[in-house]
Amino acid sequence: MKLTYDLETDSLYVNLRSGPGSDSQEIAPDVVADFDVEGRLIGLDIQHASTTIEVAGLQVEGLAALAS
Repeated sequence: MKLTYDLETDSLYVNLRSGPGSDSQEIAPDVVADFDVEGRLIGLDIQHASTTIEVAGLQVEGLAALAS
């Protein structure tokens, strides 16, 4: 998983798996889900991130066990 924040466009992209996207759907205002050809979720694009979510409060919890 990779988080990419673009300050210029105020967008946050959450890349959940590698591979090309095939379809996109707006699942909430300013939130677009990207899917691969098999319909698996591969990413989330959050526009106007600083007003849509608490960007400054992003935390990662519970993933340390997967890193080993």
